[in-house]
Amino acid sequence: MANDITPQPGILEIALYKGGASTAPGFENVLKLSSNENPLGAPDSAKEAVRRASHDLHRYPSTDHAALRHAIADVWKLDAEKIVCGNGSGEILKLLTEGFAGPGDEVLFTEHGFSMYPIYAHASGATPVIVSERERVVDVDAILAAATDRTKVVFLANPANPTGTMLGPREIERLAEELPGQAILALDGAYAEFVEGYDAGAKLVEKRENVIMSRTFSKIYGLGGLRIGWGYGPQRIVDVINRIRGPFNLSVAALAAAEAAVRDGAWLERCRAENARCRDWMANALAELGVPSDTSTANFILARFASEDEANACDEYLKSQGILVRRVAGYGLPQCLRITVGDEASCRRVVHAVSQFKGQA
Repeated sequence: MANDITPQPGILEIALYKGGASTAPGFENVLKLSSNENPLGAPDSAKEAVRRASHDLHRYPSTDHAALRHAIADVWKLDAEKIVCGNGSGEILKLLTEGFAGPGDEVLFTEHGFSMYPIYAHASGATPVIVSERERVVDVDAILAAATDRTKVVFLANPANPTGTMLGPREIERLAEELPGQAILALDGAYAEFVEGYDAGAKLVEKRENVIMSRTFSKIYGLGGLRIGWGYGPQRIVDVINRIRGPFNLSVAALAAAEAAVRDGAWLERCRAENARCRDWMANALAELGVPSDTSTANFILARFASEDEANACDEYLKSQGILVRRVAGYGLPQCLRITVGDEASCRRVVHAVSQFKGQA
């Protein structure tokens, strides 16, 4: 009987993921600062690579992503054999969970962690376990206290989304060392390139057998529309992911764009410097208006208001001005708004709108 059809346990526990808004009533062109996109877009090198790739759209892409893996390895000084590529870094993290966690197992993440983490857990039949943070910063001791013999995966975004805060390498290494032996520490480095000199955990991966890191081309490289990410981990973990990923999970265009982008060091440096300049100016300007934020290491700030009502009212006012930011009540931060760092003109427009809302214009 059709009414006997039921999904796997945990699936109906999933709350649908909602991306950042992209439209506002009454505006044809909005200022979209809700999805942490690079205001400078993709590098010209990647655009040219996509144009060249258009001649091969009738061909299947490679199944081993060898050219891209070797380009990543060359730029970041890694072992290409321990790199796995995915449809965004999210696919890497999803496949990791599917490969190592199931019914009866637990997946840990912190209270303000990325909202896809519990979805990965539920989709694999595992139990999501939420761990408290300390003033919007990951608390290693709290994670270790929550870990049990059922813990299979621990997600740690560093820098974190939506807080923008991050842990230092010593704390991350301590966490990796003290986790139960069966647990994998997954370092989500979607915003790692915004932190100069940060390797996103690559050296730790090479030292240990229980750590994997992921990176994305969606943020600083401006390729969110093509969905490309990668992971770097111990061979035995990467082999499991490769066994269950789709053989053609990345398109010809995506592979070509990512290879060009990762080799474009000048573009990365320009975007990092411009983001830091505009981010620091916007954070300081909002703080002067009575809207503080923690020091951000990413391409957004988490603006804190006096209450949830004030945050929501400010969001509505910004919408009325054609400016879209992100409410983060679903991340346990109802009194906050996450604001992507745009170009200088966009940052000034946001600050001016907030000053009008606060009656300080």
